[in-house]
Amino acid sequence: MENHSFDQAASAPFTSSLVAKYGVAENYHAVAHPSVPNYLALTSGSTWGMRDDGYRVLPKSDLGSQLTTASISWRAYMEGLGSAGCLNSPVPYDPGHNPFAYYGGQCPSNVVPLTALSGDLAGSTPRFTWITPDRCHDTHDCRVSVGDDWLRQEVGMITASAAWKSNGVLFITWDEDDGSADNRVLTLVVAPGMGHKSSQKNYTHYSLLATIEDLLGVGRLGEAANATPMTDLIQ
Repeated sequence: MENHSFDQAASAPFTSSLVAKYGVAENYHAVAHPSVPNYLALTSGSTWGMRDDGYRVLPKSDLGSQLTTASISWRAYMEGLGSAGCLNSPVPYDPGHNPFAYYGGQCPSNVVPLTALSGDLAGSTPRFTWITPDRCHDTHDCRVSVGDDWLRQEVGMITASAAWKSNGVLFITWDEDDGSADNRVLTLVVAPGMGHKSSQKNYTHYSLLATIEDLLGVGRLGEAANATPMTDLIQ
């Protein structure tokens, strides 16, 4: 999700119900402004010196490439991705919200339209999935209530799936806050059978990447190697 503070995000009705029921990282911070450096941090452990939302080709040193090398199934589902491809599909799709388009200068075949998710959840679900809403549903361009309604639908579909019920875990995070120096954002850990948990530990996007890599049994990339994994919210 996009560009709202912890309190703004947590105030929405459906999101607040997740806050009350599942794991909440109370002291979680994005690592930069604006958006793109945060997406890169989440998927590679580095901002690559990016200070804007521009595009440049980066080395294939990212989570997707790492999982492919390790023969771990994965897919990234991008809302609005169309036949024009991962760099040229029209708004409300945003290539800056698709980090996998940066590594190697093009998207691997693992990056697919969000419309493929429901079928994959009903059939063969990849071990790792990434989901990016479009610029409206992530609340970049639309009201928080619109994004909250989108989350209600998508989270409902995910938590009804056999993949999630079979020891799955869903992480929901915001890329950055509304521009403050503190950059504290809401991050939720949604897993079957867990009650409400709250962590006051200082976490960042590098912590989330470290957590995902540890769960998947691969090495940690970049700054994730020095980050504290979110074990208190997943055990």
